[in-house]
Amino acid sequence: MVGLGNPGQEYVYTRHNMGWAAIDYMVQNRSLGNPVSKFRGEFWRDRDFIFLKPLTYMNLSGLSVREVFAFYKIELSDVLVIYDDMALPCGQLRLRARGSAGGHNGLASVIASLGTLEVPRLRIGIGDAEGGKINWVLGHLSAEEMEKLPEILKSVAEGVDAWATLDLEKAMSRVNAKKA
Repeated sequence: MVGLGNPGQEYVYTRHNMGWAAIDYMVQNRSLGNPVSKFRGEFWRDRDFIFLKPLTYMNLSGLSVREVFAFYKIELSDVLVIYDDMALPCGQLRLRARGSAGGHNGLASVIASLGTLEVPRLRIGIGDAEGGKINWVLGHLSAEEMEKLPEILKSVAEGVDAWATLDLEKAMSRVNAKKA
């Protein structure tokens, strides 16, 4: 599981760091402790799962993902990229097996680094931009969004569990039908 985001205190609780928030939520719930600095990111391993938060900044996330992918000889179907998406309402999730980056620079970097559009991904809706795209995605979550955050992250973790345990089509049906 790869959560996309940007390093630095100024990006904590911004919409663009929803992937990181999801990874933090999952590793805390699994009591995995502190990360190891490895593969240009923060890295945890839990039995059969690897959790990664690239520290390369969003636009270079693929460099970190590629290092883990190559080191562990991971199959593409076993990679799940988790990231924010302005095309979805706040908190809505969308699981997909493949596709373009849809304008998301972090996912574009992952796709370019792995050399394929066949990268499974879980998108977390952050809603439409108010006051410009960059200001919106890099803006801090509102009080209302912060209130919804625990439930959104719980839904993301459930979506990851569905992806890990079910046939992909069944997982997509379950995850994509849910409303946060």
